Amino acid sequence: MPVLVYTENVEGKFKKSTFEVVSYARAIADQNKTSLIAISIGNVSKDDLSLLGKYGAEKVLNVSNDKLKNFVNQAYALVIAEAAKKEGAEIVVLSNSFSGRGLAPRIGVKLEAGVADGVVSLPEAGAKFIVKKTAFSGKAFAKVELTSATKVISLIPNSYKVVETNAGGQVEDFNADIKQSDLTSVIKEIVRSTDKVSLPDADIVVSGGRGLKGPENWGMVEELADLLGAALACSKPVSDAGWRPHSEHVGQTGIAVSPNLYIAIGISGAIQHLAGVSSSKVIVVINKDPEAPFFKVADYGIVGDAFEVVPKLIAALKEYKASA
Repeated sequence: MPVLVYTENVEGKFKKSTFEVVSYARAIADQNKTSLIAISIGNVSKDDLSLLGKYGAEKVLNVSNDKLKNFVNQAYALVIAEAAKKEGAEIVVLSNSFSGRGLAPRIGVKLEAGVADGVVSLPEAGAKFIVKKTAFSGKAFAKVELTSATKVISLIPNSYKVVETNAGGQVEDFNADIKQSDLTSVIKEIVRSTDKVSLPDADIVVSGGRGLKGPENWGMVEELADLLGAALACSKPVSDAGWRPHSEHVGQTGIAVSPNLYIAIGISGAIQHLAGVSSSKVIVVINKDPEAPFFKVADYGIVGDAFEVVPKLIAALKEYKASA
């Protein structure tokens, strides 16, 4: 039985997290000695669809339907579930993105499947299907066994490497029976900041808190982020105060991130904030309070005034880039 992977796109283009999840699904297919089928919904060019073969998809199902031009949770779940049934897929994989978190349980219901969301590694080798996933809002990990015949897995972005395998990627059109009743809730418009690095997909995130004292001091944080090619983020009190937009708020009640590097500047590390960033590979904390809770989970910590430390970091980065 093949593995089916849903490949999310943004305005017809695949994101890095898409290639991660295809590489991950390819590895699962190899574990089970089976094939990998990808499904894409939306207006994606044939050239871009063929790219999925580069990362392990032997076949790509292309769903091009004007009704599905914008993301519709219930309709997308129906299409993916129908594809899984038609292809006989017993494992469905998707990214644990904003849309993926909504799709996974719906697909699970339609396929009567067990669901593991927020998975961070490949299933354990053996007779049982056991996966490692985040638990308690990212504060811990749990190993979960899926005993159902069909399984749905959502992978946290940045938790698996992109691997090129060149499996072919033959593109086929796939039609699903979409009724008006499946389109009861439709997203009419999505406005994105095209000049910024997307927070959920960022490899590096630079985040600021109340220790920066005001919005007028955010220039050095922006400069550091630009030098690192990082996404900008902030703590909840900062967005609540109007210093930064709510779209930059990371934490339990904001956006959960799992970058390779998370730099926290002037953030004490309340439990709600830690819940949204604890999946980061490396955490660096800059805070003048040596008792700040964030230091307990940090991989690297600098006890010092951000207004002294950050300019020195910027100067060091500029010097490094000039000599590289």
